Amino acid sequence: MKTLRLVVILLVVFASESVLAQSLREAVGKYCLIGAAVNQWQSDGQVPEADAVLKRHFNCAVAENCMKPEVLAPAEGIFDFRTADKFISYCQQLGLKATGHCLVWHSQAPDWWFTNGYTAAPVSKEVLKERLIKHIKTVVGHFKGQVIGWDVVNEAIEDDGSFRKSPYYNLLGEEFIEIAFRTAHEADPDAELYYNDYSMAKPSKRDAVCRLIRHLKEKGLRIDGVGMQSHNGLDYPDLKEYEKSIEAFAACGVKVLITELDINVLPNPEGFGGAAVEQNFEFQQKYNPYANGLPKAKQQELDKRWTNLFKLYYKHRNQIGRITLWGVSDENSWLNGWPIKGRTNYPLLFDRNYQAKPVVNEIINIFK
Repeated sequence: MKTLRLVVILLVVFASESVLAQSLREAVGKYCLIGAAVNQWQSDGQVPEADAVLKRHFNCAVAENCMKPEVLAPAEGIFDFRTADKFISYCQQLGLKATGHCLVWHSQAPDWWFTNGYTAAPVSKEVLKERLIKHIKTVVGHFKGQVIGWDVVNEAIEDDGSFRKSPYYNLLGEEFIEIAFRTAHEADPDAELYYNDYSMAKPSKRDAVCRLIRHLKEKGLRIDGVGMQSHNGLDYPDLKEYEKSIEAFAACGVKVLITELDINVLPNPEGFGGAAVEQNFEFQQKYNPYANGLPKAKQQELDKRWTNLFKLYYKHRNQIGRITLWGVSDENSWLNGWPIKGRTNYPLLFDRNYQAKPVVNEIINIFK
């Protein structure tokens, strides 16, 4: 019965998209990988509508949450790969190349990670280093040969270019980044290794990331690409600065990866900025103005933003190795619940019914 339902959904999706000359996979995929973040319900096979979109339009995927440390390492000495293994199997079934996300991040780490056992005392430098190495060796080793690459370190640099004062940095200094890249390469010499961060169009951050790339290379460490988290808005980032970052990272001799791509169309609360997940604001109706759909003018503004971004990606198609949308459809985007819970946002290329928005055809035409 489940198979019959999937066949019906596929037929409906293909019929509704018959106006599309090609799929994103066929058009954009000629130049780089094109993918989406997949959540647990999708990779568990509970959303056949997502299966159809992924199979038709994308050639790669990344797990939205199930490969992060808090999921894989719920307690010290215990690893739980069940959900992540399902994600890998799901990608294989749909012909999607999988990327691992992420090995080292100050957020979404398990509670025990930075403490001394079950006490509240901070962990020592030696113990944290040991835990870091063990986690990376175990996780990368488990998925060896099953992923094309890893977001090794995520969000280690502040917008002003300084290192984030995370527990990793406070105890190990910037050496924790070297440890992570070295250990990941030792665990799987064939996997590509990436640094991933947000606000990458900011000049100070751009310069700091370039320094980091050069530093790792001078140490003889492998780094294959830089992920430009692109949680964009209708008026941010400045596309001129965004382009400068693409050019700067490519000039450092690494692939440029457009990661976590979406466009927030909702008004932002005062004090909001970047993409730090700990931001949380109280719900107010004024911040949720499009609960019943986007006005025509706002939709046109959003479409223009999408086409301007993809024109830029096409211009730099020889420097960009992957474009990954942060979600499959508007229905399951994290921006419905962050930084304010309970809103209705429209940040992706497929609507709440998993239908391609008209702008998808415009993007395909850009890459013809």
